[in-house]
Amino acid sequence: MESSSIPSQFNVQSPMTTGTGRNPGWVLPRYVHIRNCPSKNRYLPTRLCLATANGGFRQESQGVGDRDGVIIVDHGSRRKESNLMLNEFVAMFRDKTGYLIVEPAHMELAEPSIRDAFSSCVQRGANRVIVSPFFLFPGRHWHQDIPSLTAEAAKEHPGVSYIITAPLGLHDLLVDVVIDRINNCLSHIAGNVDECSVCAGTGKCRQYD
Repeated sequence: MESSSIPSQFNVQSPMTTGTGRNPGWVLPRYVHIRNCPSKNRYLPTRLCLATANGGFRQESQGVGDRDGVIIVDHGSRRKESNLMLNEFVAMFRDKTGYLIVEPAHMELAEPSIRDAFSSCVQRGANRVIVSPFFLFPGRHWHQDIPSLTAEAAKEHPGVSYIITAPLGLHDLLVDVVIDRINNCLSHIAGNVDECSVCAGTGKCRQYD
């Protein structure tokens, strides 16, 4: 990634790549720091944490605190149903974690934006904002777009630091999610269960002969 694409308020660190036996084929942004967290996953650390902050580089975070705001950000869609699904996930996430400040955001095409969600977190008392990309793999949006949009949002709130975490990546638990989806769809076409919430009303969960 060219240095010109890095927001000016980030202190540039040396380039880092994943060091696994099977190269996943991507390079981490140069302006982030990887925490050395133990992991059983040979592809990615399960607690990968990318930390940046207004005006400088910070190494912090031993867990989400009462003054932390969490933003779950997806791409955003022109389909209202897709955007509402993020709201449902955020509600599930908030209920399961008990975190006090959790906001949804869409990178583009829909509201609330990252800027709006960042402001909401600060208004609710956050002095640090944790932006968690609801993306599967680290592409251009994670490398460039989300850091840029978050940096712009943070300019309006001096003294509030922020962190951009890794996307979902090759996490072991995603295997369980995929297996569950496959089994549910097979059970549906066999007539044993209703469509899941994702397929409901679309008629797409069927066998094509």
